[in-house]
Amino acid sequence: MEYRDNVQLDQSRVRYGGGGGGGGRGRLAVGGGVGGLVLLLLVVFLGGDVGSLLGDGGNQAQQVASQPDCDNTSDLGERPECRWTVYENALTTFWEGEFASGFEPPAGMMIFTGQVDTACGTGTSEMGPFYCPGDTTIYLDSEFTARLLAQLGTERSDVAELYVVGHEYGHHVSNLTGQMTKARQSGNDTGPKSAQVRLELQADCYAGVFFANTIKDPTSPIESVTQDDLDRIVAAARAVGDDHIQQQSSGRVVPESWTHGSSQMRQYWTATGFQSGDPNSCDTFSTDELGG
Repeated sequence: MEYRDNVQLDQSRVRYGGGGGGGGRGRLAVGGGVGGLVLLLLVVFLGGDVGSLLGDGGNQAQQVASQPDCDNTSDLGERPECRWTVYENALTTFWEGEFASGFEPPAGMMIFTGQVDTACGTGTSEMGPFYCPGDTTIYLDSEFTARLLAQLGTERSDVAELYVVGHEYGHHVSNLTGQMTKARQSGNDTGPKSAQVRLELQADCYAGVFFANTIKDPTSPIESVTQDDLDRIVAAARAVGDDHIQQQSSGRVVPESWTHGSSQMRQYWTATGFQSGDPNSCDTFSTDELGG
């Protein structure tokens, strides 16, 4: 993945450290592109929902590196951590152009380590990246995300990270359109055609739509995505499939417990979004053809 030179960046929505969001059990957090291996295994094999596993808040967040100075894509050479600002800016630029009116970007993206207070409760690194609709913020531990991708059988790369962040941003889009609320009305059902899986597949599709369009925008900080990058995106989607995670962790696949969809389903919907470039192609709620 190539970055465009000399593009001004807005770093106001990317934050480092803990705090923010207000603690308490609050609203349910939505699982990430990676799915949070530890949390996902608890849900799959022990039962219960993500909201109850988030804890009850508290002020136990650990501080990470101070906020880097990321004013321009030219800063990436000396400060590679500025890539998170690039990801956020590229996603916001694309999605605000897709809404005729009323678009509000996520309140921010929080890079943290250890624990962090959110409006959905206490988040931890081991949950993997997640989106909290209560404070419309994306949370992730960058180092843990890299280790988790490796544990699931793919390597860290900028494009794999951007797929993960693009998926979380997709949850924000579903939140804005009301699809997230509708999905929750069905309760905590699981399985290949459950509302939970459909919501996750929609986020994958939205990530694909973003990739297809950002490289066509001459103002985007993302200049190009190569075939190798596309292969890495596919590998990341495969790695975070419920069946792949279950096979790695227990040696057996239990479709009835799926919350994110199989590797094949996640690859299918990421590709659907990329090939169409149209968010309207991401209506996973009105079809029984989910790519499984």
